[in-house]
Amino acid sequence: MARITAPDPARRNERSRSAILAAAYGLVSEIGFGKVTIEAIAARAGVGKQTIYRWWPSKGAVVFDAFLAANEHEGRIALPDTGDLAADLKTVLRLSSDELADPALDRTYRALSAEILNDPAVQAEYRTRLLGPLLEVTRDRLRSAREAGALAPDTDLDFAVELLYGPLYYRWMHGLGPLDHDHADRLVDAALRALEPAARQTAPADRI
Repeated sequence: MARITAPDPARRNERSRSAILAAAYGLVSEIGFGKVTIEAIAARAGVGKQTIYRWWPSKGAVVFDAFLAANEHEGRIALPDTGDLAADLKTVLRLSSDELADPALDRTYRALSAEILNDPAVQAEYRTRLLGPLLEVTRDRLRSAREAGALAPDTDLDFAVELLYGPLYYRWMHGLGPLDHDHADRLVDAALRALEPAARQTAPADRI
């Protein structure tokens, strides 16, 4: 006689969670964040809306989790350390530029940015799970460069991170120009010129 086993609640919950995240991401991509409702997500995922509210406090929280799951950001943030600081930072900013310039992601990014600004819970999740880790690994890479003498010894690492990422997101947010690799490389070059040791900045004048 075949043995009958009870359903595994953990497996069922994971299937439901995955279905909800896929439904949320798909709907935002298709119709935009503003038109998406919890009811629509539940209907597409084949669950009751109370199941969604049991795991997420708001639509913004669901969509943010869906974004992380679809793009595999969580737990995978890393910066290269080849010994060439400029090359490493250009690799990272080029990838960031490619993502922001992707028309398929732009609408979702902008909707999430609005939610992050307006929903303290989503903002806390964003800072903890995405922004915080990105800033920390960037600070670590800059710290090792400072210790190696590639940056001025008094370099403020938090300010240095803002010099790198701030102009990129400012250009994207306001549509001020193309987000291409040339722009990313120029940002890195300008930031490193501002942060390099004073002796290196004055060297050309000393040789005249």
